[in-house]
Amino acid sequence: MRVDLFDFDLPPENIALRPAVPRDSAKLLVAAGSDGLVDATVRDLAAFLRAGDCLVFNDTRVIPAQLHGVRGDAKIGATLHKRIDLRRWQAFVKNAKRLREGDVIAFPADVAATAEARAEDGSWTLAFHGEEPVEVLLERAGTMPLPPYIAGKRPTDEQDRRDYQTMFAAKDGAVAAPTAALHFTDGMIKSLEGTGIHREFLTLHVGAGTFLPVKADDTAQHQMHAEWGTITPEAADRLNAVRASGGRVIAVGTTSLRLLESATGADGIIRPFSGDTSIFITPGYVFRAIDGLMTNFHLPRSTLFMLVSALMGLDRMQAIYAHAIAQDYRFYSYGDSSLLLPKGL
Repeated sequence: MRVDLFDFDLPPENIALRPAVPRDSAKLLVAAGSDGLVDATVRDLAAFLRAGDCLVFNDTRVIPAQLHGVRGDAKIGATLHKRIDLRRWQAFVKNAKRLREGDVIAFPADVAATAEARAEDGSWTLAFHGEEPVEVLLERAGTMPLPPYIAGKRPTDEQDRRDYQTMFAAKDGAVAAPTAALHFTDGMIKSLEGTGIHREFLTLHVGAGTFLPVKADDTAQHQMHAEWGTITPEAADRLNAVRASGGRVIAVGTTSLRLLESATGADGIIRPFSGDTSIFITPGYVFRAIDGLMTNFHLPRSTLFMLVSALMGLDRMQAIYAHAIAQDYRFYSYGDSSLLLPKGL
């Protein structure tokens, strides 16, 4: 499909630079089937779900994967986006033309890495020096890797270390937050439990590739970056039991959705999964695992807007986003949320 079909005009003032306070006070736009749209708040979520439904969360934890260093007299910026092994990460590099294989980049707090090799996509393999775990080095030298549409407007600060992390964050490895889950609070979880709504967890370490624009003119020419994820056998069994009993599987965030769909066969059975996924979902895709999606509002021409358009239909999503803009919904990582139910309530 033509990428320009997924374009829309977004006023800059609709881009959120900080999250709502408290988190569950964010707006929630509910789109159920072909019915009209409902303007609500996130804390109203239980009213649009049924007893027996299951919300699926991504329990990845964002690491401070943004690094600023020097190679000689050249300033080098690096955003780690995918672990290779215990000491090596793939990274997108700013000022990469000043970098050569074998160069050592000096970062703050006595952290250093060797630029080993450049990949076809322009990213670099960085091998970190020493014996301390790379996560420990990043806590000393790194900053939270805020999306470029936020970082371009204000500096990252200490508050972002708290704000850009979900309440479920448990497993280190993401360089972008599964932002749909940023809205959840302890109070909300207790409310959902009280109405018979289940929750389940998987892990997908979100990579910085999620922010890359689609540069091709046609979706068929776009190459997705791979991300590592896992679904345990026990979680897969519980999710299959939810569907077998008539409950719905509602993915919280596109990361949860993409991993669930990667783990599900044509028979609709969710299977255990461990490995990379580069699934690219565009209109025409037949969903196998999920019955709905809770997600924030995405960039024009992005793979994520293509995904929600596959779920609800492109014309429907354009109308949903036009309503959100007209009603001053806040967009992107720190913005408001939507609940998309293609088959209705």
